[in-house]
Amino acid sequence: MAESTTRGGSAEPFLSVRDVHLRFGGVTALDGPSFDLRRGEICGLIGPNGAGKTTLFNCISRLYQPDSGSITLAGVDLLGLRTEQIASAGIARTFQNLGLFGSMTVLENVLAGGYHRTRSGFGPSGLGLPLVRREERKEVAAARELLADLGLSDVSDKLAAGLPYGTLKRVELARALMASPELLMLDEPANGLIHEEVLELAGTIRRLCDERGLSVLLVEHHMAMVMSVSDQVVVLNLGRKIADGRPDAVRSDPAVIEAYLGGAA
Repeated sequence: MAESTTRGGSAEPFLSVRDVHLRFGGVTALDGPSFDLRRGEICGLIGPNGAGKTTLFNCISRLYQPDSGSITLAGVDLLGLRTEQIASAGIARTFQNLGLFGSMTVLENVLAGGYHRTRSGFGPSGLGLPLVRREERKEVAAARELLADLGLSDVSDKLAAGLPYGTLKRVELARALMASPELLMLDEPANGLIHEEVLELAGTIRRLCDERGLSVLLVEHHMAMVMSVSDQVVVLNLGRKIADGRPDAVRSDPAVIEAYLGGAA
C-alpha cells in the first residue's frame, strides 16, 4: 500500500477520518477507511463504481450517519453536528447532479450559497431595514467578485435554465465558494465536461486552493485530472481503503491496478 507523503503545510491533519463503518441493510458500504487531509492540500478520493466514495462524502457532509468511527475537522467532531450546521463549520460541497435553481439567475443561485451567514435571512428582506440592505449589498458584491473570478460575469443576470452544462458546473462551484469554506468537497465536478473544460477545471481548482488556502476533497472518475491536481490520493474498493499516498505512488500500486483492471492486468 502506498504511504501518504504530502507537500508543505502543517503536519497536523485538518480533516481526519477514522475507521468509518456504514451498512445499508445487509450491504457494507464503508468498511473502516481512515485517512487525513492536511490544510491547504487537495485529496483525490477515487475507486471503482460502488467503492464507497460518495457514501463517505455523504458521511463527512452529514447526509449519512455512520454506524461507527469518527470524522473531525480542525478538531471539531463533525458527527456531532446536524446537516444544517455543516456550512457554519466551514464545509461546502457540490453534487454529482447539478442542484441549481433553473428559475433563478446565476447571481441569485450564487447568493444562496452564503445564506447561512446572513443575520437577517430572507424573511425580513422585504422590510427595507438598513441592516438588511447593508448585508444584501455586501453579499451581492462578494457574489459578483466570485463570478468575475470564475469568468461568469457575462451570465450573472441570466437564468440558470438553458445555460451550457460547463457553465452551470462553474456556477455550482461559485455557489459553494460563496459559503467561504475551509474544506471544499467536489463530487465528480468533471462529469459531463469536454476535454478542454476538464483541463480548465483542474487549473481552476488548483488555483483556488493555492490562492484561498482551501483544503479540497475531490471525488472524480477522470483519472488524469485527479492525478494532475491532487497532492494526495486515497483509493477505496468495496468500502475499504486500499491505497493512500502521492499520485505517482498510488498510480503504480498493485492493489490499485488490480481493483481497476482485474487480477489478469
